[in-house]
Amino acid sequence: MGEPLRIGIVGAGKISGAYLTTLEHLTSVRLTAVTDLDHGRAQAVAEQARSGGEVAVASSVTELVARDDVDAVLNLTIPAAHAEVALAALGAGKHVYGEKPLAANRKEAEAVLSAAHAAGLRVGCAPDTVLGTGVQTARKAVDDGLIGRPVAATAFMTSAGHEKWHPDPEFYYRAGGGPLLDMGPYYLSALVHLLGPVVKVTGASSRPRAERTIGSGPRAGQTFPVEVDTHITGVLEHADGALSTLVMSFDVRAARLPRIEVHGTSASLSVPDPNGFDGPVDIHRGDGWETLPVSAGIADAGRGVGLADLAEALSAGRPHRASAELAAHVLDIMLTLMDAADQGRALPVTSTCERPDPVTDR
Repeated sequence: MGEPLRIGIVGAGKISGAYLTTLEHLTSVRLTAVTDLDHGRAQAVAEQARSGGEVAVASSVTELVARDDVDAVLNLTIPAAHAEVALAALGAGKHVYGEKPLAANRKEAEAVLSAAHAAGLRVGCAPDTVLGTGVQTARKAVDDGLIGRPVAATAFMTSAGHEKWHPDPEFYYRAGGGPLLDMGPYYLSALVHLLGPVVKVTGASSRPRAERTIGSGPRAGQTFPVEVDTHITGVLEHADGALSTLVMSFDVRAARLPRIEVHGTSASLSVPDPNGFDGPVDIHRGDGWETLPVSAGIADAGRGVGLADLAEALSAGRPHRASAELAAHVLDIMLTLMDAADQGRALPVTSTCERPDPVTDR
């Protein structure tokens, strides 16, 4: 492999810390610049990262994407700004890797994909948790036929809501927020890795409470309005015929539900939390549960390994796994599910994507 891909970060908020921890240990990428609306936060990120070399603090997105020492932009802005920043980077000739979701709506996602294709540039998108040993070991079990023909899956993300711990939780409950758009990318990306793209959805949703109360920080006790549905359930039909049942909720006080299970004609598989990189993969072949040995995926992974995979894919001339095409399909699944819930009928998912290559090089 040649020189590391030089990275400029846009957005120095809380999630940047997780990326910085991973970037320190990656040889395929090197942080060279950072910018944020809060100049002090950008300075703090630059200082934290300077043990690996000089990191410039840019005054704006425009300045950062114009830098000669930036090959790719790591877009860690709020979801509403994802497409705008991605398009600015692509327009300046830079590759992009961003936090989920790819964009706020289908039109923006299509614009990003079109701009990347026209410019011959790469766009990647989180989550990259699906590249860890948890989902990848489960995928290998499915691909190796250990459960027979997959017929069904379940995916559950239930919580009482982020306002319990987040000091400024309002954006989770405004347009573009809610449990599906917030946490759905982890679960749906895992389901596409395990079972392939989705062709049809049906669903229902509800909004049990009109207001929420902040539970921590200096604004604890303040209330704010809920503008989106906070409990969403759906059935997804995959292209190969398997049916996945999905529940995404900010209205469940406690549950003992599994994160993801995949059921086949000869066995069932228990998959760990797709919001993490690892965890046990258990199989039930009829005589009780047993844990499978780790057999695939990136070991000891952290947020940012998808960016490293993009850099390595560029060098090798292969597709990268945490792709914009997968992210756009996941976004389309979520938006179509919400449309189906509003309309009370099944709807086709008009987009598709290739099932990403497995991570088998252990």
